[in-house]
Amino acid sequence: MTADNPRKHPAAAGSALHCPQDSLEDDAAVVLVVDDEPELCRALCKLLTRNGYRVLTAGNGEEGLETLRREQVDLVLTDLQMPRMGGMDLLKAGQVVSPGTEFVIITGHGTIETAVDAMRAGAYDFIEKPFSTGTTLKVVDKALEKQRLLAENRSLRERLEEIKQVHDIIGASEPMRRALDTARQVARSTATILLTGESGTGKEVFASAIHRWSERGSLPMIRVSCAALPETLLEAELFGYERGAFTGAVGQRQGRFEAADHGTLFLDEVGEMSPTTQVKLLRVLQESVFERLGGNRPITTDVRVIAATNSDLEAMVREGRFREDLYYRLNVINIELPTLRSRGEDVLLLASHFLQNFNRKNGKSISGFTPEAAAALQGYSWPGNVRELENAIERAVVLSKEDDLIGTGVLPSSVVNGPQRYSKLDIGVGVTLKDAEMALIQATLDSVGGDKETAARILGIAARTIYRKLQ
Repeated sequence: MTADNPRKHPAAAGSALHCPQDSLEDDAAVVLVVDDEPELCRALCKLLTRNGYRVLTAGNGEEGLETLRREQVDLVLTDLQMPRMGGMDLLKAGQVVSPGTEFVIITGHGTIETAVDAMRAGAYDFIEKPFSTGTTLKVVDKALEKQRLLAENRSLRERLEEIKQVHDIIGASEPMRRALDTARQVARSTATILLTGESGTGKEVFASAIHRWSERGSLPMIRVSCAALPETLLEAELFGYERGAFTGAVGQRQGRFEAADHGTLFLDEVGEMSPTTQVKLLRVLQESVFERLGGNRPITTDVRVIAATNSDLEAMVREGRFREDLYYRLNVINIELPTLRSRGEDVLLLASHFLQNFNRKNGKSISGFTPEAAAALQGYSWPGNVRELENAIERAVVLSKEDDLIGTGVLPSSVVNGPQRYSKLDIGVGVTLKDAEMALIQATLDSVGGDKETAARILGIAARTIYRKLQ
């Protein structure tokens, strides 16, 4: 069923057919039965209603198509041979009118070949007359599971596009919204910004976004990794050098501060700077002046500095490994980026974003994730944060067939079997089913910060079911 749209709940259609459905759940899947045999419609209506489905009926293909235009339908069970409009024509027209609806074909003797043609045209499966209760329910359940899965993946992609239109960073969770709000608020200032957080949380992505949102956004943003270069090379990289400043300096070279003039300089892993380089950086931040290595001519610069670290700079200050005055110069505005395990609502959004990127890079058209894979992604603790998730999705795309959904088989074993973000729930013997259900819902809500949409996806139910049960 489609989880994100309100649904009308009309009585069963059809001139002579009435199936009582008042006791069904509000979020029950809607099945449309299209057949010109009233007795068959009545039998299917009773069977499906008894098993928790909301049923509509139509006596021919034209009436069925009109119902699809008017109502939100999850699954159509249609006979192949009907007057005026047959099942094959209804299938083709219905895919245009209601592209999110699945179709199952009802076939009589001698029409199996046509039913197979219908499956090639997009039908999920077929059932033969006379059909058994067990077979019918099994096919209906599987078709609706596929429909629900595709609807959830489609909804995920739509939500992702909405977020991309608002800002360049993927995230709808409360911790990420707070970080984004702060970043947008300070982007147009000239203040130095310190981005903190664990490795892999996206500090460079945030720095790029802040630069684009600032008045310097049309000018360069220069990146320097302070951990990637030894002390002498880092100084030369930052401040440049004059000819003869050291062995191999055969000419004059500009440094990154000069290259970033009037733009932004991003200093990644700033906690790895040597004490000597810290002193020189402090002078630039205080006076906007520096000299190249081997030179004595002051050079003025107008640079907005964004620094990032996964180290505890306060602890390093206490231990004497980082200058206190430099720390306060860098930490004018601090934005702490949340870990991925603290923003469970964003895991599938990010996974869908990476899936789109790696689909393009690998020439594939994988449409989403199986429920088991989605649950594994959301349940894993992600010690490597967003970077680990990106690597996991790239691996999954490469190992998946072009038209597959991503399943647990192509995810890293660490994700499927590794440390889980969700704790176990201890429910003792003798607890009523209702109380156990409420305990599970509440524990899941607690694990995702109260987000009902995310909890519903984990539990495999509609969000409105959670709202109703909480009420």
